[in-house]
Amino acid sequence: MPINRIAIGRREEATHPDALRAAFGEFVSTLIFVFAGEGSGMAFSKLTEDGASTPAGLVAAAIAHAFALFVAVSISANISGGHVNPAVTFGAFIGGNITLLRGLLYWIAQLLGSVVACLLLKFVTNGMTTSAFGLSGVSVWSALVFEIVMTFGLVYTVYATAIDPKKGDIGTIAPIAIGFIVGANILVGGAFTGASMNPAVSFGPAVVSWTWTNHWVYWAGPLIGGGIAGIIYELLFISHSHEQLPPTDY
Repeated sequence: MPINRIAIGRREEATHPDALRAAFGEFVSTLIFVFAGEGSGMAFSKLTEDGASTPAGLVAAAIAHAFALFVAVSISANISGGHVNPAVTFGAFIGGNITLLRGLLYWIAQLLGSVVACLLLKFVTNGMTTSAFGLSGVSVWSALVFEIVMTFGLVYTVYATAIDPKKGDIGTIAPIAIGFIVGANILVGGAFTGASMNPAVSFGPAVVSWTWTNHWVYWAGPLIGGGIAGIIYELLFISHSHEQLPPTDY
C-alpha cells in the first residue's frame, strides 16, 4: 500500500542545501509558468473584447499554458522533479515518492512563485487585474468534480511518464505529455471553472486581486484528484520490490 511508504522526513531536510535548491527550482519554474499562463489571459483581454471568455481566448489560454508548463517542468526536472503544482507534490507524497517536509517546502515555493508572478504582471501592465479563478454556469459541486477529474488526469500522466520506474524512454517526453494534458483539460473545463488543476495557479491571482469566492474548490478538487491518482497508480502499476525513488525524482 502507498500509505506504508509515506514518510515525514528528517528535520534536517528542511534546511539541507539540496532541499532548499530544489524548493528554489520550484519557485522559479512556478513563477515562469504562472507569469506566462496568467499573462496570456491578461494580454488577450487587452487585445480583444471579452478576452479569455471567447472561444479564441480559451484556445489561446490552452496553448499558452501547455507551452509554459512544458518549459517549467523541463527546467526544473533535474533540480526538484519538476512538480510546479501542489497537487502533483501531494500525489507524489501520497504514493511515498517524496517526504512530507520536502513536500511542504515545495508548496511554499510554488505558492510564493505564483504570488510573485502575479505581482510582476500587475506591475508591468500598469495595474491590470490578475483575474482570480471563478465558476461559470456550473454549481460548486460540479466545479469540484471538474477539478478532481482534470487533476486526476494530470497527476496520472505525471506518474506514468515521470515517476514510474518502468517509464524507460517515455520519460523523455514527460514534460510534453504533462503540458498537453493541461492544455487539453483547459479546452474542456476552462469555460466552466477556468481549469486550474493547480492550487498555486489559483492562489496567486486570488491573493493579488484579493478575490476568494469559491477558492476552496481550487484546493480541494486538485488535491483530491492528485491524491486519488497517486494511490491508484502506485497500487495497480508500480512494483514495490524496487528501491524508493530519491526525493529529487518526485
